Amino acid sequence: MVLDAQGGRPRTRHTPAARAQGGLLVTGLFVVLLFAIEFINAATFHALNWTFGLRPRSADGLLDILSFPLFHANLGHVVSNALPLIIFGFLVFMSGLRVFVTAVAFSWIGSGVLVWLIGGWGITVGASGLVFGLFAFLLVRGFFNRSWWQIALSMVLFLSYGGILFGILPGVAGFVSWQAHLGGALGGVAAAVLLRPRLQRG
Repeated sequence: MVLDAQGGRPRTRHTPAARAQGGLLVTGLFVVLLFAIEFINAATFHALNWTFGLRPRSADGLLDILSFPLFHANLGHVVSNALPLIIFGFLVFMSGLRVFVTAVAFSWIGSGVLVWLIGGWGITVGASGLVFGLFAFLLVRGFFNRSWWQIALSMVLFLSYGGILFGILPGVAGFVSWQAHLGGALGGVAAAVLLRPRLQRG
C-alpha cells in the first residue's frame, strides 16, 4: 500500500497480485451470476428464455442483445461456458480493468449484432459468444501489441483450446449458434485493434 500524494490517503498499488485477485473476483462473480440466473430460469421451465433470448431481425430483439448471454438452455450449457469464461476472462483482466471491460463489451455486442442480423429463426441464448470473443482477443492482441510474451501465451492457448474455433463455422453442430461464436470472435479482434498501442510520430 502506498499513500496518495493528496491528503495522505492510502492507495493500493496496481500490482499483478492485485489484478489477479480482481480478475478472479470479477470473473468468478459473473459465473456465479450465470448459475443463479439458470437456477431461477430452470424453476420457470426456462420460460425466461422466451422473454430474454435473442430473436433475430425483430425490433424487440435489439434489446435482447443486452440480455441473451445471461440465459442458457440448461445447466450443462452454463457448465460448458463457465470454465473458459473464468480462464479467458482472468487472463484478459490481467491487462487491466479497462481492457477487460472493452473486450467483454465488444464480444457481447459483436455476438448479439451478428445473431440479430443473420441468426436462424429460433431464439439464441448463452454466453459462448463471450468465450469466443475473449479467446480471439487473447489470440491476436500480442501481434498488435508486439509483445512476445503475449504472442507466446496466444500460442499456448491456441494449442490448448484452438479446437473451439471450429464453432465459428456453419453447420459444424446444428444445436449451437455459430453466428454468436463468429460475432463474439470478431468483437474480440475489434477490441484488440482498438486497444493496440498508438504509434508515436517524431
